[in-house]
Amino acid sequence: MSNSEKLLKTLSSLIENGILTSKDIQKEISTDFKFRRDKLINKLELVSREEFEILKKIVQKQELAIKKLSKKKKSKKVKKS
Repeated sequence: MSNSEKLLKTLSSLIENGILTSKDIQKEISTDFKFRRDKLINKLELVSREEFEILKKIVQKQELAIKKLSKKKKSKKVKKS
């Protein structure tokens, strides 16, 4: 079923149920779009900006720790030679 058919079906069901004022229809359509947006966001497994920034900081700290460890390992190899 195409998006236009779904929209028409939603509108017709709203009118059948007695929701005749334009504000009520607008509110119902807005709610429907919000639901679809949330469903899409969940499907794509998107994260918030805050979560992204926290993970970014964690990765940066891990990169520094790896660099420090690799420097220590290289210095130990040089001392053994």
